[in-house]
Amino acid sequence: MSNLEFENDLWQSNINNVCGIDEVGRGCLAGPVYSGAVVFKEKSYSNSEEFNLIDDSKKISEKKRDLIHGYLKQISYFAIGICSSEEIDEIGIQEAVKLSMIRAVNNLDITPEFLLIDSMKIDIDIPQKSIIKGDQKSKSISAASIIAKVKRDNYMKLEVANKFPNYKFENNKGYGTKEHINALKLFGITEIHRKSFEPIKSMIKD
Repeated sequence: MSNLEFENDLWQSNINNVCGIDEVGRGCLAGPVYSGAVVFKEKSYSNSEEFNLIDDSKKISEKKRDLIHGYLKQISYFAIGICSSEEIDEIGIQEAVKLSMIRAVNNLDITPEFLLIDSMKIDIDIPQKSIIKGDQKSKSISAASIIAKVKRDNYMKLEVANKFPNYKFENNKGYGTKEHINALKLFGITEIHRKSFEPIKSMIKD
């Protein structure tokens, strides 16, 4: 369960606007990569049930993520940064993740004083700390992972799935499930597929 250890250390040093950052969609075959940036409005919270639920988005059910997402709207400043599948193909997934993180920070309504980032460093003029498995250790990073996951899932389920119904994006969200791979073989690639990712890259050559 993530906690506020990193945030508390910074808050005690008079660094108030601490921003957690995380991405979702790195390993997908289709769709954009989303990054979330979250700054809690207060330095401490009562042990409310909602706050205690904040954890790595991969460990939380969709229903709980939606609940926490609504709660985070009340207690934090947050923003999303997006890199499209075209940008991913152009600059590579690693650089696309970094760019989406920078966009998320720049989209915030406030300027963070310090960044806590999940397993990454980004080229931005703000002090930062990269934390391995940060989404499991820092509440801010966990919150960012939830924001990004809910926003990206909704985009894939509501917009992309409607545009490309054969691929069942409402189920796989762009990940390479058996159902998704079979649809690629049957119907080919779409504009939202990442052409630099396998097996799509080889399918184009063929």
